[in-house]
Amino acid sequence: LTVSVDANGSGSITATQVDNGSTDNCGIVSYSLSDSIFNCSEVGVNTVWLRITDRYGNVDSASAVITVEDVIKPTVLTQNLTVSLDASGTGSVTIADIDNGSTDNCSIASRTLSKSTFDCSEVGANTIYLVVTDVNGNIDSASAVVTVQDTIKPTVLTQNVTVSLDASGAGSVTVADIDN
Repeated sequence: LTVSVDANGSGSITATQVDNGSTDNCGIVSYSLSDSIFNCSEVGVNTVWLRITDRYGNVDSASAVITVEDVIKPTVLTQNLTVSLDASGTGSVTIADIDNGSTDNCSIASRTLSKSTFDCSEVGANTIYLVVTDVNGNIDSASAVVTVQDTIKPTVLTQNVTVSLDASGAGSVTVADIDN
């Protein structure tokens, strides 16, 4: 029998589900299982015992294999973020910046970002993805928008220039003459 854990990380079976046609010459009065409730720590193969009692108190049991599985993907929650480039023209985000409380019914094994560093060529809106993998290999992702901005003013360096006037009394300078 295969049982999937639910959103709370729990799953259960009944003796009726495990029984495969048990009989008794005088009638069965009870069925019980050695374990009927499973959780995330039991994902995989588990052996349970079906115990049957007849109306005269005779008891017998047999084992059954219960495969517990987790097929629920993580719930990925993201948040958008604005990043300002630094003096070298780069900026970055971390998983903690983008993750807005992602969860899983069992537990999360890893979180990764599709992109975490940005430069001057990416000023504006950039869509990235947070990819979350749970301990049982289920994967899901969600997007977030990282708005990259350049808020650092240019550094202006000038130099003094001496201009000589020509015969008509005019002189000129260029940007290259003043820019230092």
